[in-house]
Amino acid sequence: MPVVQLGACTVRSHGIRVARFHMHDWLILVLLLGLVVGVLQIEPFHRFVGQDMMTDLKYPLKDDTVPVWAVGVVAILLPVIIYIVIYCWRKDVYDLHHAIIGILYSVLITGLITEVIKTAVGRPRPDFFWRCFPDGKAAFDSTGDVICNGVKKVIKEGYKSFPSGHASWSFTGLGFLALYLSGKIRAFDRKGHIAKLCIVFFPLLVAALVAISRVDDYRHHWQDVFAGGLLGLVVASFCYLQFFPPPYHPDGWCTHAYLSNMVDAQSNPPHSLSVVTPGNGQIETNSLNISTGHETPVNRGPPTSTLDDVELGKR
Repeated sequence: MPVVQLGACTVRSHGIRVARFHMHDWLILVLLLGLVVGVLQIEPFHRFVGQDMMTDLKYPLKDDTVPVWAVGVVAILLPVIIYIVIYCWRKDVYDLHHAIIGILYSVLITGLITEVIKTAVGRPRPDFFWRCFPDGKAAFDSTGDVICNGVKKVIKEGYKSFPSGHASWSFTGLGFLALYLSGKIRAFDRKGHIAKLCIVFFPLLVAALVAISRVDDYRHHWQDVFAGGLLGLVVASFCYLQFFPPPYHPDGWCTHAYLSNMVDAQSNPPHSLSVVTPGNGQIETNSLNISTGHETPVNRGPPTSTLDDVELGKR
């Protein structure tokens, strides 16, 4: 169904206003980052680990196949680059801003929840034995609990198996990207273009491979990875729906701000409109001139304050 386009809203014309309107959201985002860093400094709960439990905790201590910095690149930087590319095509700063702040909130909320649970649960990793006893000589106290003699930092990480941070961060960042792309290409428009699902599932496949690498590296049990991935997807879904309609919605390719502005524009139509028809993963724009019976010039550039009013809750 064709909808009304209200003019391009670029970073130059609307960027500062959008950032100011969401200033408190950005400040809270910084606070979330500080909380995540703070939780990382807390010593995790040291769960009882007896000698009979070591059978499942003697897997070799290996290097990470996917280091932490690579997760940030794949789950945050790569999606942001895609958002910027789409912005260069659509010239919609609201879409760009909401996509970026949405994925950042998704990642940080997931990271905070993940680290809090890790610290509270204190589940030992599959390679815990070699973290605790790097020389291979086990020692236990009178209660049967381990007496570790390894590096303190390595031992600390050994008690943070559940849930998997790599899995939760990957699935929340790439899950958000999958939802975003499915809306943009209208993957669920019921027209049978099943090839669109390849684009939607690709980010999820990458996230799954990152999660699987944690089991292959003996850093996590499979339950840790499953729980982390599920947590990431749930948080990503909530954050996405704050700014965008569901991907299966007929207007799932745009932001909530655009839809609200469209309603206002249809109630008070301007002299010159653009018809935007999303379909087959593309958006075609055609100019539509409306005759009013007056000799006044047609205004082809609607006031740019309309979207600002929507963001400020005006009608």
